[in-house]
Amino acid sequence: MPGCSLVKEILNLLAALKSPAPRVLATLGKVEGSSYRRAGARLLWSPNSARVGSISGGCLEDDLIERARGVLASGTPQTVVYDTTGENDLVWGVGLGCHGVVTVLLETVRQPAAQWLLLEEAWKARRPVSFVTVISAPSAEWLGTWMAYADADNLTTRGPELPGLERLAAQCLLSETSRTVAIDTPRGRAEVFCEYLPCPLSLTVFGAGDDAKPLVRLAKELGWQIRVADPRPAYAKPERFPEADEVRAIAAEDAANLSWDSRCVAVAMTHHYRYDTPILRAMLPLGLPYLGLLGPKKRAERILDDLAGQGIRPTSEMLARFHAPVGLDLGGNSPEEVAYSILAEIQTVLNRRDGRPLRERTQPIHG
Repeated sequence: MPGCSLVKEILNLLAALKSPAPRVLATLGKVEGSSYRRAGARLLWSPNSARVGSISGGCLEDDLIERARGVLASGTPQTVVYDTTGENDLVWGVGLGCHGVVTVLLETVRQPAAQWLLLEEAWKARRPVSFVTVISAPSAEWLGTWMAYADADNLTTRGPELPGLERLAAQCLLSETSRTVAIDTPRGRAEVFCEYLPCPLSLTVFGAGDDAKPLVRLAKELGWQIRVADPRPAYAKPERFPEADEVRAIAAEDAANLSWDSRCVAVAMTHHYRYDTPILRAMLPLGLPYLGLLGPKKRAERILDDLAGQGIRPTSEMLARFHAPVGLDLGGNSPEEVAYSILAEIQTVLNRRDGRPLRERTQPIHG
C-alpha cells in the first residue's frame, strides 16, 4: 500500500497557501544517490512570514532562500541542481557527506493555485491526486508547467500546452507511484516530476479510554485523520479527544457501517471482550491494510476461536492483516509508549518495511 510520508507537510502548505501574499515554492523534484529528503519535499518561503517545510536537513535552505528572492523579484521559475558527490566541493561537499544530486524547482505562488485547490477538494472526498511538474526544460517558458489530475473530468493545468502531461498524470495515478521521467518535446528533452498524492491516512480507534488519548494525539502529529468510536456514550465525547476529527458512540456490531476505504486502518482497544469480539467480527472481512487489537495474544486467540464457533473463520489473507498483540516490541509500558509502538507498526506495515534498525539496512533509506 503506497504511503504518503509528506501528508502533514502538504496539509501545512495548504493552510499557508490560503494567504494571497506573494511567495516562492521550492519543490524537490529529483534525487540521485543519497539525500536527507526524498522527491516531493517542499519549502514555502515569503519575506514577511515564517517558512513552511524543508528541502534538506538545513544545509541547502539558506542558499535556496537567496535564490528565492531573485525568483520572487523576476517572477521567472528557476531550477537549481545541488551536487554533493564531489569530495572537493568546497561549497556543498565538505561536512555534508550526502553524496547525492538533488534538483529543486523554484516558482512564485501569488495566490492559492488551482492545483492545490483541486488537491484539497479531492482529499476531502478521500480521493488521490497526481501532480506532474516540468522541473527542467529546453525552453524557459515550459519550466514550472504543471498539471493536477484527479480523473479525466477533474484536472487543471498551468503554463503552455505540453503534449503528454495528461497521459503521465493518469499513469501516475494508476501506478500509485511517484517518479521523475524524461520526455521528448519539439525543442528537446524535458524532465517531469510525476507525484502520486494519496489522501491522508485515516485511523479509527475503537475504544475511548484514557489510554487512547496519546494514540490519537500522536497520530494527529503525523497528519492522519482520526476517528474515535466507542459503544459507551459516556466515553465517546469530543471534549475527551480534541485532536480527533470525529468522535462517535456506536454499537460494536455496527463498526463495519462506518465509512471505509483503502487508506483506512483501525485499532481495537476497548479492553472489553464483549465489545472487541463483535468489532473484529465486523472488521476482519473488510480487508483493511491494517487491523490491530490491544491485549495479550491468548486473548486474541480466544476471540478468533469464538468467531470460528460462530461459523466465522478468517482467511489467511485476513489474518495476515490482523495484528494482535498490536504494536512493535519496543519494551514500553506506559500509554504513550504503547501508542508509539502501535504507530510504528502501522508505519512499518503500510510502508512495507520490517522495522529493523537502519544501520542494518543495505539499501538506501528512501529506496
